[in-house]
Amino acid sequence: MRNTAVVTAGTGGIGLETALGLAAAGFAVTVVGRDAERGAKAIERINATDPARAARFLSADLASLDQVRALAHRIAADHAASGEPLTVLVNNVGAMFAERQTFDGLEASFVVNHLSPYLLTELLLPTLTAGAPSRIVNVTSGAVAVARRVFDAVEPPGGYYGFHWYGRAKLANLAYTLDLAARLDGTGVSVFAADPGGAATDMTNGTMADPKIVSPALRLLWPLVRRTFERSTSGPASAAAKPSIAAATDDALTRRTGIVIGARAHPVAPYRAATDPRVAEAVRRLSERHAPLALT
Repeated sequence: MRNTAVVTAGTGGIGLETALGLAAAGFAVTVVGRDAERGAKAIERINATDPARAARFLSADLASLDQVRALAHRIAADHAASGEPLTVLVNNVGAMFAERQTFDGLEASFVVNHLSPYLLTELLLPTLTAGAPSRIVNVTSGAVAVARRVFDAVEPPGGYYGFHWYGRAKLANLAYTLDLAARLDGTGVSVFAADPGGAATDMTNGTMADPKIVSPALRLLWPLVRRTFERSTSGPASAAAKPSIAAATDDALTRRTGIVIGARAHPVAPYRAATDPRVAEAVRRLSERHAPLALT
């Protein structure tokens, strides 16, 4: 049996570097992305490193919950047919939007950064449990610190500010990650969050130039905040991928769960709001309502 891994948004940036790191560690890697051309280039680059087993690409738009369901079905069916375990799932997908958008009638940032990885993870839990010991790695962000903590609805009250709404979606996903770790404790499925710190990626390049992505209260300080943020996101994606790779492969994490791996690839304390059981319960209800596991 071989170790196998799925990396979402794995055709470029941090996701591709994560896939390269897992391939180097002996995993048979599947990368997921929207663009077949980018996918082919990613697979070519991974296979050029002479991995133990060739990588593969699966096409899916992770902004579509219907496509997430189809992707989960495909992955589960493939592993059932081959008899090979799925041992690592890295939910690397993420996006920030300067202007409010919707996917499937729901606010885009919440869909991409939380509902999509939530749904994929939940649908693949039987496959991951069958492949135990296995690991789930959800990529988080320092932007959780600017998030509103109200999760009565997908969209919080007030104006749209992309950076804050991105942080709120990431906070929802972090709270879900820690809650899931407690729920799966003892099953052989370990759950981790990985904070990449920062890197120059398609998401950060250009997006942070627009001061309208932050609230008016922060806008006066935006030139300073932006310079600080840009310094923190100037590093290579290969460095930002190290926390995800460590969460997926570090033997020191064996039989551990519910841990946040920080930007230096070592465990760090989770953001306090994400540990609040009231936040976790609100996120759970919201997720189940808008991304049901079974369609009726």
